[in-house]
Amino acid sequence: MRPSPAIVLAHHYYRSDNGKTAHGLVRGSDRFRIYAVVDPDCAGQDAGEVLDGIHRGIPLVASINEAIAIAPETPRHALVGVATHGGRLTPELRAYLLEAIQRGLGIVNGLHEYTADDPELAAAAQEQVVELIDLRRPKPKSELHFWSGAIKALSIPRIAVLGTDCAVGKRTTTRLLTQALNTAGIKTEMIYTGQTGWLQGGHYGFVLDSVVNDYVSGELEHALMTCAQELAPDLMLIEGQSALRNPSGPCGAELLISGGARGVILQHAPGRKFFDGCEHLGYPIPPLADEIGLIGLYGSRVLAVTLNGQGFSAEALAAERERLEAELDIPVIRPLTDGVERLIPVIRAFISEANR
Repeated sequence: MRPSPAIVLAHHYYRSDNGKTAHGLVRGSDRFRIYAVVDPDCAGQDAGEVLDGIHRGIPLVASINEAIAIAPETPRHALVGVATHGGRLTPELRAYLLEAIQRGLGIVNGLHEYTADDPELAAAAQEQVVELIDLRRPKPKSELHFWSGAIKALSIPRIAVLGTDCAVGKRTTTRLLTQALNTAGIKTEMIYTGQTGWLQGGHYGFVLDSVVNDYVSGELEHALMTCAQELAPDLMLIEGQSALRNPSGPCGAELLISGGARGVILQHAPGRKFFDGCEHLGYPIPPLADEIGLIGLYGSRVLAVTLNGQGFSAEALAAERERLEAELDIPVIRPLTDGVERLIPVIRAFISEANR
């Protein structure tokens, strides 16, 4: 597919965890060619350098007009690059979307509130003859799949990339691993479970939190079986959502039980003490050893731990990595600084064991 030219709207969120959709798009997309990120709070800088110190040639600009003006080809879409609490369309963001539509841009929106249901936005889109794509709009129930058990016959190994909390980098680690494994000659496909995975160009998956609960396991099974039938990869990596014990949205057991993921890469942010959004309620993130034990009770095995360095200096994170590796006796890496290549032998061994 030829990537479609686009800009990303991340107003006042780019430097925060709520800008994670924009972060993913800056790191790479096969579906869209990103020409600019709009956030007046950090305008004039390179989006990659602000994100993780890597220059990517994607400027941060102060306005939609500036983003359109500097693009080497006319953008077709404005992508909502933020994940607000509750997926709400804030009044300020709504105003930016209206402006983008009036400038002739289609909208791709991953929030829970739908742009096509907003009368003013819908009328403006009709007038400008542009599309409004709401990624979290559920499919009709007639198009959804109920879990059938067909996956029991699927022999292709699956690894779930789970996290100890929301917004710790599960999708980024999944994407990095997918790329590294394919480079190493292990035919690997990522199964996305969130809107950013689709925005980055994922071919197989679904937006888990927009599916009626009764059909989540079936949609997961369908994505895995379709991928297996069409591509027959050596391995499928399933992107995790939320965390097994985050009280605001526990999630992950489906990947292990319904999706049959017997291997797990566990993403962890050691700088966090409480679950995201629950700090004031006092819900602590369990120790890593406890989470590994819980995953074992589900019949799956943690192959490695990957670390998010939020709140840690480089030196402190390196020390924490060494401490955890000695304590847990499994590989512990920092994907954004170490790369993920060290996990390739571990995953090769897992695939060999699964195929015996």
